[in-house]
Amino acid sequence: MSSNQDRADALAKPVAIVTGAGGGIGAAITRRLAADGFHVAAVDISDKALASVVDSVLSAGGSVEAAVVDLRDEAAVSTFVARLPRVDAVVNNAGVFDERAFMNLTAEDFMRHYDLNVIALFRMARCAAARLPSGGKIVNIASRAYLGARNHAHYVAAKAAVVGLTRAMAMELLDRGVLVNAVAPGLVDTPMLQALTPERRAAQLALQPTGRAARPEDIANAVAFLAAPHTDFITGQILMVDGGKSLGGTAAL
Repeated sequence: MSSNQDRADALAKPVAIVTGAGGGIGAAITRRLAADGFHVAAVDISDKALASVVDSVLSAGGSVEAAVVDLRDEAAVSTFVARLPRVDAVVNNAGVFDERAFMNLTAEDFMRHYDLNVIALFRMARCAAARLPSGGKIVNIASRAYLGARNHAHYVAAKAAVVGLTRAMAMELLDRGVLVNAVAPGLVDTPMLQALTPERRAAQLALQPTGRAARPEDIANAVAFLAAPHTDFITGQILMVDGGKSLGGTAAL
């Protein structure tokens, strides 16, 4: 914020928390929610990753603030949420992903994926839920992979847990008027996809009914729909944003 007046103007807007905001999908969600009129509290563990996202939002006339928070630290999460003037929506996007054959997995691999993809999500959602008003929204980023995938058993298990947690949260928070949903992306054109070998990338794209991977903006559009104030009769749902890939069953990502 460039001045106290800017800060005051921002606080008059609904506030959305976006975790993992420095990455491809998180950055797209941050930009989209800011364009939709939210003041976005953009959370990431890297201040460098956040800097370019914040600059892009501000240059487009949006309202945003950066917050470097380790989502594994409950005290840090609680302090961050408590200092916000209000919380109207939470997008739990932060997570981790890697490929590893089932026979090469260790318990530590599972614990790392659960810690960052499930427990960190739960920690932020629980802290924020206490601040959310009736009509508040929680949107979790799951994955089409929860249906099953080769070489990702630890990731599949963690994202399946996100789906179950989303539904359980939706049931328990409905009495508070808080709606909880998840978006389950399929293949998305992010640096992670670009890091694959050309052959592996081509094999992935060949499995896509659309012939292309999703853009980060495609995921952001779905999140924006579920987080919008006027979306007030949807809860406990898992919205697939995979270009129809889930219609073909559980073929590997």
